[in-house]
Amino acid sequence: MKALCRILLVLLALQTTQAQVATSSSRNKSSLQNLEPGTFSVEGMTPKPVVVKVQLETPMYPTSKFQGALGSFAPGTLVTLIAMSDTAYRVRGRARHGDVAGWIRQADVLSPDPNLAANLKKLYDRTKKVEELIQNHQVALGMTNQEVHASLGKPSRTSAKVNANGKEEKLEFSVYDKVPQTTTSLNGFGQIVQTVIYVRVEVGTLAVSFKDGVVSEIEETKGSPLGGGGVQTVPNPPVF
Repeated sequence: MKALCRILLVLLALQTTQAQVATSSSRNKSSLQNLEPGTFSVEGMTPKPVVVKVQLETPMYPTSKFQGALGSFAPGTLVTLIAMSDTAYRVRGRARHGDVAGWIRQADVLSPDPNLAANLKKLYDRTKKVEELIQNHQVALGMTNQEVHASLGKPSRTSAKVNANGKEEKLEFSVYDKVPQTTTSLNGFGQIVQTVIYVRVEVGTLAVSFKDGVVSEIEETKGSPLGGGGVQTVPNPPVF
């Protein structure tokens, strides 16, 4: 009986944990979906959270339209950026009445980077482009080593050299495509049926060279893995 009770308690704890994880995931997804038109999330785009300082007594609003202030941040308060629009930042921090998240004017904060808003917008545009490349298993000049691995997988061959200009790395990848093939067979009624299946076929190899951690050269070493579309380019990731 005691053993049965212990098992029931363990199962109950597991169900509670799963429910908490599902709730947390739902909340995170909901917070992203509830962003206003003309705004975008910046949280998680940078290696570290972006922290800025409030320079004046700054009102905080529920939307980026600056209507109906919910409270204010004291001068010198450090806040973490969550999202942004052309004129506003959504931040998380400790206001005078407690820990909150809301919208403040970009002009009301100080940052070590005078071009912070412009750089975040560039990073957002770059991130969208890179995500599209990764989904399509493509590579472009300006991508980082990690992004190339996420897109093309594990390289079949690696090499590196060090010279006066620094370290240069070269990775070779086998590129595959799904090719349709039609098979003919008989069904249970003796009728001829045709089925289309997709077979993974190697279409060539790419040699990707890196300089200072980003792609500097792409070469088709076998076949035409680029598909005749030419080499694409994305901006180098901005430094924060």
